Amino acid sequence: MVRRFSLLAAALVAAAPLSQGWAQASTAAVTVEVKARAETVPVGTMADDAADDPAIWLNRRDPSASLIVATDKKAGLYVYGLDGKVRHFVADGRLNNVDLIDMGRAGVMVVASDRNDKAAARLRLYRLDTVAAQLVPLAVLDGGAGEAYGLCLVRRGSSFDAFSVLKDGLVAQVRVSLGKTPAGTIVRYVKVPTQTEGCVVDSRSETLYVGEEDVGIWAFDARARGPVVGRLAVKVDGTRLVADVEGLALARQGRKGGWLVASSQGDNAYSLYRLPDLEYAGRFRIAKGAFGSVEETDGIELKLGNFGPDYPLGLFVAQDGMNEPAAQNFKLVSWADVLAALGK
Repeated sequence: MVRRFSLLAAALVAAAPLSQGWAQASTAAVTVEVKARAETVPVGTMADDAADDPAIWLNRRDPSASLIVATDKKAGLYVYGLDGKVRHFVADGRLNNVDLIDMGRAGVMVVASDRNDKAAARLRLYRLDTVAAQLVPLAVLDGGAGEAYGLCLVRRGSSFDAFSVLKDGLVAQVRVSLGKTPAGTIVRYVKVPTQTEGCVVDSRSETLYVGEEDVGIWAFDARARGPVVGRLAVKVDGTRLVADVEGLALARQGRKGGWLVASSQGDNAYSLYRLPDLEYAGRFRIAKGAFGSVEETDGIELKLGNFGPDYPLGLFVAQDGMNEPAAQNFKLVSWADVLAALGK
């Protein structure tokens, strides 16, 4: 959702105490430009804020057959190919965020945050048939009391945890067990002070990152028995990271490295932080090219690996909130282009 940075939120941020690990602001934040290499077919909901969040599945045997799962938050869930064409659609209504996880023999699990009932969050669980490029519904699970918003996953052996982020800042940690009848149990709650949405998990360090839209990015222990108190790891400063903080993406590289990327929605950019220390590493925008520029991005995703000649180092997908005259869609960017533009 696009919301302007309020005077109250600005005052709260200015008054917040410094915390170890915060990215320090510079006097000027240079923002490089890249261009999309492809785009998806627009979502079916016209003239509305509808497209929201993507997830990426990499087909390592045949990168060209990789898939993108993405939400129309007013209508349901899409499966796209790398050519941007629709492979499948499930009309399950108001699905806001989505994530997927490879569970080995159990298959690729897809979970979407279901906000059809604003008083009761639900988690819609599907299996992604990677051959047919279709979503197979499996279950609808409890996601906590409140309006469903953000969603991210982390594997726990033969089960996985789904972090159900509610709009008011509460995050329910749901342990999902698979089998003939999948089940979900809320094992813990954590909380950020105000409205939040994006989240990602670094399974190596057991760190859950949650974006508080007007304030910054929080880091929590991702373990079910871990402390429930987090730390503000990256602060909205108006130069490197501009409110609203919307989508988050995390790409692991090696034992500790990789990238945390945040949608700096307030100035139509993306802020990049190097793992594990969240060292600020630059900013980029998706500029006008063959597929148009990108503005007001909600959800993002980044997956490293070889997706073919256009995406040899990885694929970055961003929701485009202003894709006029068509409905909103998702833009595909080569991670190699981003690194080259940033001089990395």
